[in-house]
Amino acid sequence: MSQITNEGLVLAFSAIGAGLAVIAGIGPGIGQGIAAAYGASAVGRNPGARGDIMSTMLLGQAVAETTGLYGLVVAMILMFANPLVGKL
Repeated sequence: MSQITNEGLVLAFSAIGAGLAVIAGIGPGIGQGIAAAYGASAVGRNPGARGDIMSTMLLGQAVAETTGLYGLVVAMILMFANPLVGKL
């Protein structure tokens, strides 16, 4: 059996952490789908307020998307610019 080095252990846990960070993209996807569904429903009930509804919906979707982007950035940092490897 080969010994597990500290660097190998840090890289393994970084890969697991990156995978968990990418899973954070599921929430924004579900939230954006729900927002689009409610926005379409609201426009169907009140077509005169289409502009206000659409702008509010798009703003909410942009805010929800930032969570997924932060997860992606954390995953990229852990995989390619891992600050923990230099500390060993």
